[in-house]
Amino acid sequence: MAGRQRLAAVAVVALLVSGLSGCDGGAPAGPSGGPTPTNASPAAASPSAQAKPTDRSPHGVLLSAQLAMQTARRAKVSYRLGQDAGSGPLFWQPKTALQIKRSTPSGSEQLIVVDTVAYQGGDAATAARNGGRHWERFTVPPDADGHKEIPYAGLIDLLNPVEALTAATAEGADPVFVGEEKYEDSTVEHYRITTTAEKYAAAQTQLTQARRDGLRAALAPGGSLSLTVDLWLNDKDQLVRLQRTGSGDSGSADDSVLYTDFAGALLSAQAPVESDTVDTGVRTVSPLAR
Repeated sequence: MAGRQRLAAVAVVALLVSGLSGCDGGAPAGPSGGPTPTNASPAAASPSAQAKPTDRSPHGVLLSAQLAMQTARRAKVSYRLGQDAGSGPLFWQPKTALQIKRSTPSGSEQLIVVDTVAYQGGDAATAARNGGRHWERFTVPPDADGHKEIPYAGLIDLLNPVEALTAATAEGADPVFVGEEKYEDSTVEHYRITTTAEKYAAAQTQLTQARRDGLRAALAPGGSLSLTVDLWLNDKDQLVRLQRTGSGDSGSADDSVLYTDFAGALLSAQAPVESDTVDTGVRTVSPLAR
């Protein structure tokens, strides 16, 4: 692909930006659109002066993709996770935020997650049972160490592209290049790994043990032993499509996530105004249905 010749510059710039974002201290969170790296050095602004990476093996390309998605920080997602489907903006760095219209077996809803607080509703039915207020605000119980957990963390972990690429580049993952394919109006590169739900979850060392356990369970309905992860990358090594499939004795996994609008300055996930919300306290969020 012609775009592959430009990836040396992209990878180096992404590395520098990632390093800057890790030390920005007071950078605004994703819901406000994410911080703008205004303090980039002249070297970062001149990628042609940087050394060129030479590892374009499947593993090397997926490492570049992991870096590209860490730098992107946000995207619009459209997903189908078993019987759960939805779409909207997702922010995975520096803080977590999500704002989607969601359809589940129990009905449709609007869901907003901003760091450790969630809001549901946004419709007439919610307003009718809450004195005219359209949104119900809640948090989830802290973990055993008192750590405040992100509501709908199980959903977010299945959608987070960095987590998928972390699993794809983990030791022993052995990714393979399937080939180039047409996708919408462009050409993408298709990669695949065969792993297990246990290995996929274990690779997420940045997550708490409880979240790793929840992710493993969500990826292994029916006790599936093998998990196939397919990843499609654009010419900037950004993940544009993710698919996970697996089967077990009493269930199967068939998940699909599409990622667009990586540079979408208009993407936002904002909490509703306080006067339109009612606080429902602490709530346990049910696991995803399969």
